[in-house]
Amino acid sequence: MSFSSDEVNFLVYRYLQESGFQHSAYTFGIESHISQSNINGALVPPAALLNILQKGLQYIEAEISLAEDGTEQKLVESLSLIDAVMPDVVASRQNQQNQQKQAIRTEITDTNGEEAVVSTKNENMEVDNSIEIPSSKATVLRGHESEVFICAWNPTTDLLASGSGDSTARIWDMSDNNATPNQLVLRHCIQKGGTEVPSNKDVTSLDWNCDGTLLATGSYDGYARIWTTDGRLASTLGQHKGPIFALKWNKRGNYILSAGVDKTTIIWDAASGQCTQQFSFHSAPALDVDWQTNTSFASCSTDQCIHVCKLTVDKPIKSFQGHTNEVNAIKWDPQGILLASCSDDMTLKIWSMKQDNCVHDLQAHAKEIYTIKWSPTGPGTQNPNMNLILASASFDSTVRLWDVERGACIHTLLKHTEPVYSVAFSPDGKFLASGSFDKCVHIWSTQSGQLVHSYKGTGGIFEVCWNSRGDKVGASASDGSVFVLDLRKL
Repeated sequence: MSFSSDEVNFLVYRYLQESGFQHSAYTFGIESHISQSNINGALVPPAALLNILQKGLQYIEAEISLAEDGTEQKLVESLSLIDAVMPDVVASRQNQQNQQKQAIRTEITDTNGEEAVVSTKNENMEVDNSIEIPSSKATVLRGHESEVFICAWNPTTDLLASGSGDSTARIWDMSDNNATPNQLVLRHCIQKGGTEVPSNKDVTSLDWNCDGTLLATGSYDGYARIWTTDGRLASTLGQHKGPIFALKWNKRGNYILSAGVDKTTIIWDAASGQCTQQFSFHSAPALDVDWQTNTSFASCSTDQCIHVCKLTVDKPIKSFQGHTNEVNAIKWDPQGILLASCSDDMTLKIWSMKQDNCVHDLQAHAKEIYTIKWSPTGPGTQNPNMNLILASASFDSTVRLWDVERGACIHTLLKHTEPVYSVAFSPDGKFLASGSFDKCVHIWSTQSGQLVHSYKGTGGIFEVCWNSRGDKVGASASDGSVFVLDLRKL
């Protein structure tokens, strides 16, 4: 058996990517020269590092549980990964097992002097089959050659866009008159020696403009691009130095906003493709951006700060500090009054332009909070008679729904067993979809907190999204698959 440092580095790189540490993965990839290795990432399955670690752990547990006479006795307590790499702990557990085996032999005998059989019953959790969506009811879209980080429905048609580590975005036509969905492949190329070559960089962000005529994509090659619905590249936006982590159209559709590893945020003129203004206020990579109005926006960063900036103003109009670790995502409420932020410090904070300190500091999650979404309900929305809710998704495998006015958690959604990467509200606000690395997409009632539908895919879920009518849910996964659940068929 042999393995190289390149192979180890590649598995660590993929683990960082799959765990959501995108900027750490980028830095590690540069330092370890991942791009120069000849490993075909498309052939490496998701969670490869965890699988090999798990097998190593099982091997050590098997060694401990195997007695000298060749009989096997189940471990009373599972071995942790840290225990398994400590020889003293392993030796101690082996001694305990041998002593216990001896004790069982002498103490647990029946009247004939034969060993009694001790059985442990494994009770399975009951699953409500009416909730499970069978695979026959899902449309699985194959084509991507690497993990699919993001997907988004066109706001006016049933076109679903997806972005992947294979350096492509794709547009899938999911309209009802298409028995076999067509796919357009949007190849992200760069100029090299006068010719166009694939960038070989991840497409990690994409967003449709408000009328669904244009798609913007952001890539780790440092370029943002604008595409038409028929797959034509309309313009390439080049100003960032390094990967783009987030990008968003404003409501009017005349500007695009992007955030990058180069610590800057940029407002682009969508018509000309030119940089209108670059903001350099963060001291570390900018991770997320969100428009407040058509000309003002918020940005967050690994520097733990949040800045609110405005076009033509050369310094932030407001800055918020209070998080004690990286701020992963920010979202303005539907009226642009309250700003929500979530962080690796395990807290969710609500901010207002009227004060410097946070309005609410919501502490309930046990691990990092990866993303947040506001419900499309309350004043200023299509559903004004429903209360405004905020959803948070965490690496602690839970989703929480919050009543922001009271600063209280309404529901804790507990069915996921791995980190939750994405949440999305249905357009009417009555349902929430969540996607996790346990490969499951769950659909919940926002009123009762009950699980309504559940579907298990073939890879860890990076993104979930609803179409504009609220009858289809799209999801993208770590194994290169994209799938659509048509809720009308259920």
